[in-house]
Amino acid sequence: MSSNDESPGVSIAVNGVSYTILPERLPRIPEEQMSDQQRKVTADLAATRGSLRGPFRATMRCPELMDHMQKLGAHIRYKCGLDVKINRLASLMVARHWTNQYEWAASVPYAHELEISPDIIDAIRDGRRPRGMSDDQEVLYEFVTELLANKSVCDQTYGMAVNLFGEQGVVELLSVVGYYSMNAIIMNVSRTPAPDGDPLPLAAMPRMLRSNK
Repeated sequence: MSSNDESPGVSIAVNGVSYTILPERLPRIPEEQMSDQQRKVTADLAATRGSLRGPFRATMRCPELMDHMQKLGAHIRYKCGLDVKINRLASLMVARHWTNQYEWAASVPYAHELEISPDIIDAIRDGRRPRGMSDDQEVLYEFVTELLANKSVCDQTYGMAVNLFGEQGVVELLSVVGYYSMNAIIMNVSRTPAPDGDPLPLAAMPRMLRSNK
C-alpha cells in the first residue's frame, strides 16, 4: 500500500516546466481489504460527499478519525458563521501556503461560483498581494498571512479581526485555517493527486526550489 521516493513516477510538462509526479503513498484501500469499520465510515462519507476523495483516501486508515474529520469539514463548509466568501478565500490562502494541488484545484471552482474576483484568485496563486479587495477581505488577508508566517498574530491584527468578525468569527477563522492546513499536510505527505488527474495547478514557490548545481 505504500511507495518510496525511488519510484519513477510519471513525467509531465506544464507551461514549459517539467514535473515528475511521484506515486501516491496512501491511496484508497480496495473495498475487499477494508475492515468492517472502514466500510461503514466510507459508506457514510460517500452518502454525504458523493465519493471518497481528497484527504479521506489516506485517513481511511484511521476510520474513527476520518469520521470526525468529515463532520468537522461539513461544519466548516456549511455551518460556519463566517461569510462564505471569507471562508473560501481563507481556504485558498491555506492551499497556496502549503502548495497543496488537490485543495487548490477543488476550491477554485467554488470561489468562481461565489464571484470572488479572478484577479484575487490569480494573485494568491502567484504569491502576490491581491489588489481591489473589500475591507473584510483585506482584514482576512492580513490575519491569515500573518498567522501562517508568524504562527500567531499581533495585537493590531487581532483587534482588526475581532472588530470586524467578532470573537466567535475569529475562532471560526482559526478553525478554517487549521482544518484546511490539516488536510493539506495529510495530502502533501500522502501525495494525493489533483482531482481527476488534472495537471498541477500550482507552481512551486521560489523558497521551495533549489539549484541542482
